Amino acid sequence: MRVLAIESSCDESAAAVLDAEAGLLAHELYSQVELHRTYGGVVPELASRDHVRRLLPLVKTALARALTPPGDLAGIAYTAGPGLIGALLTGASLARSLAYALRIPAIGVHHLEGHLLAPLLERDPPPFPHVALLVSGGHTQLIEVAAIGSYRVLGETRDDAAGEAFDKTAKLLGLPYPGGPQLAELARRGTAGAFTFPRPMLDRPGLEFSFSGLKTAALHAVRGAAPLTEQRRADIARAVEEAIVDTLSAKALRALEYTGLRALVVSGGVSANHSLRERLSAAARGHGARVYYPRLEFCTDNAAMIAVAGLARLRAGQHDGLAIEARAQWPLASLPPLAA
Repeated sequence: MRVLAIESSCDESAAAVLDAEAGLLAHELYSQVELHRTYGGVVPELASRDHVRRLLPLVKTALARALTPPGDLAGIAYTAGPGLIGALLTGASLARSLAYALRIPAIGVHHLEGHLLAPLLERDPPPFPHVALLVSGGHTQLIEVAAIGSYRVLGETRDDAAGEAFDKTAKLLGLPYPGGPQLAELARRGTAGAFTFPRPMLDRPGLEFSFSGLKTAALHAVRGAAPLTEQRRADIARAVEEAIVDTLSAKALRALEYTGLRALVVSGGVSANHSLRERLSAAARGHGARVYYPRLEFCTDNAAMIAVAGLARLRAGQHDGLAIEARAQWPLASLPPLAA
């Protein structure tokens, strides 16, 4: 079975072709970073318009590189939510139209399920069941993954996600969009111990997160560090990164202990952070556990991960009707099990 996948949930336009036997045959991505950098963040209307321009050429390129005529496709998967509703509808409209013209099934994929399953694209995929730490710009969740389609949320953020804490602190420090990777790079030049920020909610039991207080602490540090020299900026960046990494690592290990599992998946945009990978891998080894990551190109939004989730559900006989649907909000727990 061979499927085409389309991703358009925010500011990346992407297409991929995945075969059940041959694996990933092609994946194409266009980032809108330069388009939104002038505004310091994603402008939804501009994102939607750019998806309209980019998606069909990306689909054509992916099919050509996969040596796949449209008639060879058995189904189409597309991101149906959560995300920016206008951006989602561009991909959903294209996917549903192609599926209708080719008379093949289409299925809307949950964006977070795509992130959860991205490590399955690797040569050494994680076993089931496992714990997943999903860390992206808008989500920070610990999830028990029993199987594809079987998810139990163990804990999530009560306010800002870890990615938002990175991005908002980066903006306070005057770093350009996207701020998270810029802050991580600046943190490399910071001095350990120059600033100490709180590790939110580590002093109480449970698996939930909160990063709004950390953002406020960083704001006070920036205001109190006048003049804000380049070294001071780097010191604050390092302290913020260390606080986030410590918090995520401690809660992930706590989730492994709670479930009794020994496999941890870390996915989402923040999973590309070098310090997080280094700290989590070392900590997990000390607890007899192993951490699995997607390769860096599959940490951020991409169509390959949507193809993995879509292929699994299409092979199980699931598909959507003819209506073009997208959801800005979509609880992961509401997904039907794979065998439904």
